[in-house]
Amino acid sequence: MIDEAVIERVLGTALRTGGDFAEVFAEDRRSSAARLDDGRVEDMVSGRERGAGIRVVVGETTGFAHTSDLSERGLSEAAEAAGAAARGATGGVREVALRRVPAPAPNEVDVLPESVGKATKVALLGRADEAARGVGGAVRQVSAVYGDSRRRILVANSDGVLASDDQVKTRFMISVVASGDTGMQTGRESVGHTVGFEMFDRYQVEDLAAEAAGRALAKLRARPAPSGSLPVVIKRGSGGILFHEACGHGLEADHVAKDVSVFAGRVGEQVASPLVTLIDDGTMGPEWGSYAIDDEGHPAARNVLIQDGVLTEYMWDWLRSRKEGRAGTGNGRRETYQHLPMVRMTNTYLANGTDDPDEIIRQTPKGVYVAQLGGGQVNTATGDFVFGMTEAYLIEDGELTEPLRDANLIGNGPQALRDIDAVGDDFAMGGPGTCGKQGQGVPVGTGQPTLRVKAMTVGGTAR
Repeated sequence: MIDEAVIERVLGTALRTGGDFAEVFAEDRRSSAARLDDGRVEDMVSGRERGAGIRVVVGETTGFAHTSDLSERGLSEAAEAAGAAARGATGGVREVALRRVPAPAPNEVDVLPESVGKATKVALLGRADEAARGVGGAVRQVSAVYGDSRRRILVANSDGVLASDDQVKTRFMISVVASGDTGMQTGRESVGHTVGFEMFDRYQVEDLAAEAAGRALAKLRARPAPSGSLPVVIKRGSGGILFHEACGHGLEADHVAKDVSVFAGRVGEQVASPLVTLIDDGTMGPEWGSYAIDDEGHPAARNVLIQDGVLTEYMWDWLRSRKEGRAGTGNGRRETYQHLPMVRMTNTYLANGTDDPDEIIRQTPKGVYVAQLGGGQVNTATGDFVFGMTEAYLIEDGELTEPLRDANLIGNGPQALRDIDAVGDDFAMGGPGTCGKQGQGVPVGTGQPTLRVKAMTVGGTAR
């Protein structure tokens, strides 16, 4: 996107006012999306955005400016503005010699979505709509969304780092509403990977539609969820979002540094059941949160955060780890070139255990089986959370019986980690997610094997 010699001169300009550190982040992003609702294609949009953000750090002060002008003049003006924001005084020229940082792509892309015609993409929506309606006459409404993006980035800084990445993502989501004696019920299914249009060689939209419709129809006969403290078994791949929100954010170094994390100062301590190993891994092949480099130009990494229940590491961005004199973890991320990077998760998951998933259910006399979690809220300072259960079943005498209506799952992240008393050997990742933090959203993945938490509060209405 930008000539290397130009980048070196722009970094020199950024450092002219005496900056300690300067960085250029350039981005070229394309995207397209189509939405079908009730048999009609309501939207078919595409867009492109290009620009660069320039950051200058002087001591504890950061100056930042961004521009959509990628010419040398436009970049230099942004660099001067960022430098002035960091320190008003003038200084000498500091030269920067860049060196390319090797970072292998997590996977190969076979078919760039931009090479696929709009009619082919729209046809996926129609096929999903037809398949969902064919599951049962109680299906009343079908909504489906197709989306793809290609994000090319270049990062260079005054430490000599020069790195680039080409990130291609494809996703498909479907929501089905069914109507019956209990009212309207909704079922959802989604898939998304850091791959191209070849994703639809692996996943058939008809299967996704049938899964979503089946969920909606099953909930028509659902009974009210119980209330109170009960054992909760969480289906593989479906509960990773709980640990992402309730535990993962507390392991991000900026929260730790601000002392708004329950895990602050606890490295080396037993913070979870010995059955728990929690990992954040940006190198996981085609998973939704994967990339070659983070948004500060450093290779993605596999970071073990909790090992056998013991807190071993936090997640770091480059600037914070640089200040602390320690290695980064490849977790510096930003939504676009118009944003500053911060510590963010990638693909966060609980590792496999050794228990048989069916045996976990059989050894639960009474409880709730959560097959799908919805959105939730978390207090990172305390770890307290509330999550919606969008698909759940009653466990009675070690067997799954009746489906349950939507209800809340209430608990505390660190306590839930300590209360995990069974972990299956059937690990799976869940669907694509977007993590919001300080107004920025980035793609993330989550996952876990089937597991049991010996006690959580279920906020149902049954007595």
